[in-house]
Formats: sequence, structure tokens, C-alpha cells
Amino acid sequence: MKWGTKFGPEYVNRLRSMVARHLSLQHRFVCFTDNSEGIGSGVEILPLPIMDLADDKRGGWRKLSTFTSPLENLVGPTLFLDVDLVIVDSIDCFFDHPGKFCIIHDWARPWRITGNSSVYRFQANAHPDIYAKFLATSHKVISSDSSDQVFLSREMHRQGLLTYWPKDWCVSFKHSCLPIFPMNLLRVPQIPNGARIIVFHGVPNPEEALAGKGKNCFRKAKPTPWVAIHWQ
Repeated sequence: MKWGTKFGPEYVNRLRSMVARHLSLQHRFVCFTDNSEGIGSGVEILPLPIMDLADDKRGGWRKLSTFTSPLENLVGPTLFLDVDLVIVDSIDCFFDHPGKFCIIHDWARPWRITGNSSVYRFQANAHPDIYAKFLATSHKVISSDSSDQVFLSREMHRQGLLTYWPKDWCVSFKHSCLPIFPMNLLRVPQIPNGARIIVFHGVPNPEEALAGKGKNCFRKAKPTPWVAIHWQ
């Protein structure tokens, strides 16, 4: 899903290339977007799902529109991937893992039920109640919940559907690859054993990690050449 100007079409094209290399199962690669310019021919373009909210309220809450029904012509198991991920190993297992709704268990506060919605799997059209509840209570939800993933995790948990990926599969670049300060200033970030997807949330993004940039000295990464190897 891509909207606005934060990410260019090259992010979609790189993600498509990584999925093609790391997913051996027959699949469709779909991008919901408001601007398909520059996106390669291997990507199936669909319009962004309609979200009946003011433009300034949609923001990151747009992911919840993947639970609308019908979701265009999608059917069956659907894996949502953020456009700024780096895939480093096979993702076939993401379709075999048991559970009706699977998501990353958030790294920063693992004592909470909250998942990170950079990678989640669901059955297309199976949870319109989630989206309907969000729209019906959006004013309250947006003012009380910090993100879409807080609302989504809570509602799936209430229905007994919340399942997490094995913790080794999806790792945070900041929390799992970047050495702890001050070693991050001396050592190149490393891919942990067993990792399949590296999640770049906040700063640095893949481009910044490749160039050795960061938000501050605690999050600054030395130039990370393996990003270029996988992120293409």
C-alpha cells in the first residue's frame, strides 16, 4: 500500500523484486495506491480502498482499510508488507504459519499484546467488523490509540485471533541489527540468525542505513552494505 509522497515507486519495485526472489509459492503481488507512475509491470495496481475519513485523519490508519469487504477482487490468505522492508530469506513460511491473523510482536514493549503491522497475514474479506468498528468509533480511537496497530491488535485479541510470527522471522533494524550505543558507532549492523525480514520503522530507513545515517548518536548506523545486496 502506497499513498502520498513519502515513498517513491522504487520502493514498490524493490519490494516486488525481493518477493519474487524469496517467495516460491504461486501468488499475486498487489499494490493499492493513489499514484501508479513509475511502478513496474510486475505489480498489479489497485485503487486505495475507500476510507470515509477526512484527509488529515487517514494517515497511518489507512492500513485498516485492508479489512474492508470486498477488498477489490482479493481472496484467500493475504500477506501485507510495508514498502520499506528488506527481505533477506524465504518468506514461504509466512503462508504456512498457523493462525487466522498473524502479526509481528512489537519489539519495544514485548509485555504488551500490541503487534507491529509492518507484516501481517489475514484472510481477505474475513474481518469487515474490524473496519466497521474503526469507522464507527474513529474519533475515539484516533484520540486514544497511538496507532492503527494498537487498535488492530486489541480487536483481534478480543476475538481470540491474535497470533504472532516466530520472533526470529521479522526483526527490527533498530532493535535487532544495530549494536547498542556506543558500539553502533564502531560496528556495522548485522543480520541476526534466522531473520527473514528486516523492518525499518522510523529512522533510519533502508537508504539512510545504507549511507550510515541516523536520528541521533544512539540510533546512528555505520554504512551498512548488506542493505544494498538485498534491497534491490
